[in-house]
Amino acid sequence: MSTIEKVARRDIEPERMQCMEVWGGNRETDRGFEMPGLATWVYSRPHLQASSGGDVYYLSSCASGRITRFLLADVMGHGAGASDTARYLRDLMRKNINLVKQTRLVRSMNQQFSDAAERGGFATALVGTYFAPRRSLALCNAGHPYPMLYRAAKQEWSVIQRPEPASKALVDMPLGIIRETDYLMTETRLEHGDMLLVFSDAVPESYHRRGSLLGTDGTLTLVQQLDASRPAELIPGLLELILKEDPNNLMQDDLTLMLLQARDTHPTLKDNLLAPFRIFGRATDATRWTPERQVSGED
Repeated sequence: MSTIEKVARRDIEPERMQCMEVWGGNRETDRGFEMPGLATWVYSRPHLQASSGGDVYYLSSCASGRITRFLLADVMGHGAGASDTARYLRDLMRKNINLVKQTRLVRSMNQQFSDAAERGGFATALVGTYFAPRRSLALCNAGHPYPMLYRAAKQEWSVIQRPEPASKALVDMPLGIIRETDYLMTETRLEHGDMLLVFSDAVPESYHRRGSLLGTDGTLTLVQQLDASRPAELIPGLLELILKEDPNNLMQDDLTLMLLQARDTHPTLKDNLLAPFRIFGRATDATRWTPERQVSGED
């Protein structure tokens, strides 16, 4: 059995994420979190079992827990070379933790990567913000694989593609390619039980058993075979299906998947009362990234 299967077969129940907390990094993880109105599972495995990878993932919860934000970036390169980027993205998540709109965050990310363009730095990224009182989900996609949306009422999966731009200007380019890139916002409402599945390109760049790439359509076909009533098992189930297509799949790159499910939960009275005081404080840092090169497999 592969390392991927051993880690991903566990049935992870979400633990409560604290208000004013940023969690994530670029190291191996298999965790679940619960926030007001949302449950999230994150699985990440760096390439070749390295101590850190080029996939950078973050979750944040605002002062009251009403605003949940996620970020998944696929940074060029692997290992410790991506750690400066991981630290910078963490700082941006902390700075924007209480803002509903994510436009400033995405623009700042593109600015940072553009400044590093002479060193060849760029990344694809997907940024999402869930505002629990309105059940609204806003997405910005910077050249990242399209996420999948599950509607519980219809028991149906679909692909969230970017909206058509109003002009011929370049939009949604990978971070660091063009400084003046515009990023379009896709907004949708999530009802109880609806889910969003996000992943890095190791998933759509896997192969069918007949030898062709899965791509977006092939990934959707596999996702549609999963039991959506058991969200904690959805990520490991998808990984198993991909490995059945070709046992060499998922081994050639960093691998990260995030699953978010809308739930009928609300902020506690304590969180509501403490929110005005927390908002002026510093976000709790629960991140894990590798600041310097380490021996493969070191914790």
